[in-house]
Amino acid sequence: MAVERDIFGISGPTYLNPVNWNCEDNRRSVAACLVQAVYILERDRQLERQSVEALAPPWWEFFHFEMIRRLVDDADLSIFGAIFEFNPPSSIEASTQNAPRFVLAIRGTITEKETISRDLSLDLHLVQNGLHRTSRFTIAMQAVQNIASVFPGSTIWLAGHSLGAGMAILTGRNMVKKGALLESFLFNPPFVAAPIERIKDERVKHGFRIARSVITAGLTIAMKAKTEGNNQRSVAEESFNILSSWTPYLFVNPGDHICSEYIGYFQHRKNMEDLGAGFIEKLATQNSIGDLFYKALGWESEPLHLLPSADLIVNVSPSPDFKYAHGISQWWQPELNLQCNKYRYA
Repeated sequence: MAVERDIFGISGPTYLNPVNWNCEDNRRSVAACLVQAVYILERDRQLERQSVEALAPPWWEFFHFEMIRRLVDDADLSIFGAIFEFNPPSSIEASTQNAPRFVLAIRGTITEKETISRDLSLDLHLVQNGLHRTSRFTIAMQAVQNIASVFPGSTIWLAGHSLGAGMAILTGRNMVKKGALLESFLFNPPFVAAPIERIKDERVKHGFRIARSVITAGLTIAMKAKTEGNNQRSVAEESFNILSSWTPYLFVNPGDHICSEYIGYFQHRKNMEDLGAGFIEKLATQNSIGDLFYKALGWESEPLHLLPSADLIVNVSPSPDFKYAHGISQWWQPELNLQCNKYRYA
């Protein structure tokens, strides 16, 4: 859960005045703040903070956004997302050329009694690669499609944290299939797999990854031969190739086991190519053992963590504990020690 803080307090990103929309750090910070706004919107609702008592509005008003819609879960009536429209004053319009017109921001899990049951059930859907079957995803997807159809050609950002990042990935993937590439800011996105990245010994870690790749590739070949024939490209391969043009920003912290596996996921792909085993890794990258298991049982499955391309941004600044490493507040801090790598699928 995000921490509620006054944006104008000591921990708030007041250095973003004005925002430099050409600066990647500024863009990241604004996206993180809008996600934080959604966390606080829901807490305002739970605590019945209204009008001047509401704490959420400064988190978008500071950057000249207006909230034009709340996204409400139909199961528990909680606010899980919001759509913000950028409406800068005429005095700064000249410096906002690369700003988004709209931002869809989606929060993660809130461990309060009003939301914990529904949020944890969605976490379970995510682990089971079934988030696409939930009504919350349907609501988010319809909201983005409506904006894209009513305002064609407008720049739309997706931003999400934790469970919300999973929702944003799923939304972004589906928009790619509809021909729209949305700039996406994914903070601490969940990676559903064994946490191999936590193994300290590099040789052991590399050995585990090679073994998993060989097993996954072998199962993929076996299932492809059984269901589709050797000469046909699999549905997974076609989908992966379509997605390769979308390059979301993945913001991960090595101290957060929920998302840190993305570090090894992309690096291992490069290592396997260097070893001359690129074919094996291509098959492994497009599938997961869990996904193959679900499909063998006849279950519809869509693993979110299998991404062809991404800009991976790793916060290697010291994290005092897991709560901070997984939290949203780290991503609007100035002067972070970040390692950035661009991965493109070919």
